[in-house]
Amino acid sequence: MYPTHAYAARYATSPLAPFEFERRALRDEDVRIDILYCGVCHSDLHQARNEWKNSVFPVVPGHEIVGRVAETGPGVTRFKAGDLVGVGCMVDACRTCPSCLEGLEQYCENGFVATYNGVDRVSGDITFGGYSTGIVVDEAFVLRVPANLDLAATAPLLCAGITTYSPLRQWGVGPGKKVGIAGLGGLGHMGVKLAHAMGAHVVLFTTSPSKVQDARRLGADEVVISTDPEQMKAHEKSFDFILNTIAASHDLTPYLNTLRRDGTMTMIGVPAQDHPSPQVSSLIFGRRRLAGSLIGGIAETQEMLDFCGQHGITSDIEMIRIDQINVAYERMLKSDVKYRFVIDIDSLRK
Repeated sequence: MYPTHAYAARYATSPLAPFEFERRALRDEDVRIDILYCGVCHSDLHQARNEWKNSVFPVVPGHEIVGRVAETGPGVTRFKAGDLVGVGCMVDACRTCPSCLEGLEQYCENGFVATYNGVDRVSGDITFGGYSTGIVVDEAFVLRVPANLDLAATAPLLCAGITTYSPLRQWGVGPGKKVGIAGLGGLGHMGVKLAHAMGAHVVLFTTSPSKVQDARRLGADEVVISTDPEQMKAHEKSFDFILNTIAASHDLTPYLNTLRRDGTMTMIGVPAQDHPSPQVSSLIFGRRRLAGSLIGGIAETQEMLDFCGQHGITSDIEMIRIDQINVAYERMLKSDVKYRFVIDIDSLRK
């Protein structure tokens, strides 16, 4: 067992505070990781405050983890002490269902084990995440981090990066494709960077004129103010693909109308209240598709990290100490971050 320092929410209404627990002893194929950095995802806030009504307290959030291997079990073959590694949203799955066998563990038909607030398949214990000094994970769910990337700015790739990369790859984004990214937050800014690196013509949809300059810096070829009917009309029937990252309830029909025939809009933002139902005619008359996507499998997540290593892509971050996490949550609610908070876990050790 490994004594571990962390920050946890003990109740839905309590702020995150120091918490100590023990990580499990190494199983044969386990990797023990000293955590260096952990990104702060909006899902962390939802779970810490039980907004999805499934939290088991205490909750130690964090599923955008970058660290260094400290120790390995006797059966580990892929990693050794000193390796730079990452852990994302999953730490296990059944590995036998059709989705797992296809490398799509995020759609495990028996339910993947979440990095935190999940249930360990062996012990039945509730999993604790990356707002902690260390973690123990089966090697099959550990990723290799490219050495050329800034480690702190790499952490958000383990959720925000793969959440945007997977649908861009699934729907064939690349040269010759006109691609829209709706929303410029933690997910949206990664969508712009990745779609640009894939060679697409990238258009950002935003409600904020103040974001135009930053969107171009990140790689957008054009910016559309989505609240301007004339700007939206100018792009009707022209997009091959739209990645909708907006987590607030909004009218989907104006976006669907900008898709060309057989175009797809994929949703990755989960609003607190469902979106209004879009006009069915907007789907029917253009044979358009409205789809969804959830993170990515382990193989695809490694592919994403390698792609980012090749193209020098990381997240735009603001580094914080662990004792600033509660303030960071309040700022995140106000979208007061460009574009992802990352915790320096060394501040927890001190």
